[in-house]
Amino acid sequence: MAPMLPVLSVVIPLYDEARRLPLGLQGLAWLRRRVAGELEAILVDDGSSDETLALARRAEGPGIRVLAEPHRGKGGALRAGVLAAVGDRILLTDVDWSVPPPQAMRLLDHDADVVVATREGPGARRLGEPPWRHLLGRAFNRYVQAVLLAGYQDTQCGCKLLRGDAARALFSRLTIEGWAFDVELLMLCHHLGLRVAEQPVAWRYEADTRLRPVVDALAMAGDVWRIRRRLRRGGYGPPLEHPHAGRPDTPV
Repeated sequence: MAPMLPVLSVVIPLYDEARRLPLGLQGLAWLRRRVAGELEAILVDDGSSDETLALARRAEGPGIRVLAEPHRGKGGALRAGVLAAVGDRILLTDVDWSVPPPQAMRLLDHDADVVVATREGPGARRLGEPPWRHLLGRAFNRYVQAVLLAGYQDTQCGCKLLRGDAARALFSRLTIEGWAFDVELLMLCHHLGLRVAEQPVAWRYEADTRLRPVVDALAMAGDVWRIRRRLRRGGYGPPLEHPHAGRPDTPV
């Protein structure tokens, strides 16, 4: 008898996360106790220079796999993890669980191809975020909406849930390996005719972030422009028509 596939795969990218990895494992343990059915976790080391990979290897065992990848960026690490995942649904989350596990579980209430956590809109909360960081994020969002992708108030929250087949279709086409991969992901949802839902969440700011505000913001702006140019040149192939293509559903 063939083994049952997990109902949920959790993919966590890691880059120099030796300090925060124990917190990530605690979140996985909490989720495992509350998800009905098998859960697999895929920890993707993105070429860390500290002890992250060694610590992740110690946690490896039944239900936890570790991938060692060269350093590419968050998008590249997630692509490797998603394409290795075998669950019916795939949850993308950060190792610090800035969207805590109880909040992440709310994404499971949606019946959509892709569910994105959002820090904007009714019911959403930002905890401990400095004003300068919030303003920088809102400026980037306005840029994204003006240049490429209107309709989303928050593309960059690190918590997303995808149907397994939708995830593989999206990440096999993903070209952006840095922080702006979220924008390309949502653009591809439109392109492939996938249904998107948004779920407002409580999100906690973590000061020990890998994001370099000025340097990475400039790189992300350039990536958004490259996505737009690639799209206009037909680099993603012909679009697919679908009545719900990329349109956010009403949050639950």
